[in-house]
Amino acid sequence: MNRPEEIGYADELLADGTVHRRYENGLEEWRRRTSGHPHLVHWHDNRGASGTDELLGDRIIKRSLADGTVTYARDIGYGRTLWARGEKVLVNRSSFGGRMGVLLAGLGVATLAITAAQLPPLSMSPEQEEALRQQQAQQSSGGGGDSGGSGYADDGSQGTDGSGDGNDWDANWDGEGDAWNDDDFG
Repeated sequence: MNRPEEIGYADELLADGTVHRRYENGLEEWRRRTSGHPHLVHWHDNRGASGTDELLGDRIIKRSLADGTVTYARDIGYGRTLWARGEKVLVNRSSFGGRMGVLLAGLGVATLAITAAQLPPLSMSPEQEEALRQQQAQQSSGGGGDSGGSGYADDGSQGTDGSGDGNDWDANWDGEGDAWNDDDFG
């Protein structure tokens, strides 16, 4: 597999409870969680695109654009999310803290091995998506397992990432008790 293009980003929690995400390639997104659905984020960007990102189970992220286009990504840990079948990796620069962050930054996170098992799906049936939603709901309600993480992109030129270092500087970012947690989904 070729080395994926690495695009870093950082998040800023805004006073109104939304998040401003800035990518190193100039893309900016404004993100807000949906009331009553902690795994759904609405976003719009500075290039005129908008849509939703949904955290499914098994660390899969579904991005639905306003035009109906759907793409998938997979959080692979350490603040990295694979998009475009592994051609792009989005790296959460704001989540790098502690010794692991220093180590990964020194190595260049994209140099960590990416396996075929980590690639996001090209497509999914509604039944497959629903099964992953149920899995995520069980994990979120204390059913065990890894809560995963996430990232977001559409055609591979835009996106985000998941997984963090556990810092809770932005806990309760939406003002309704849903913490902006270390999986960095919202």
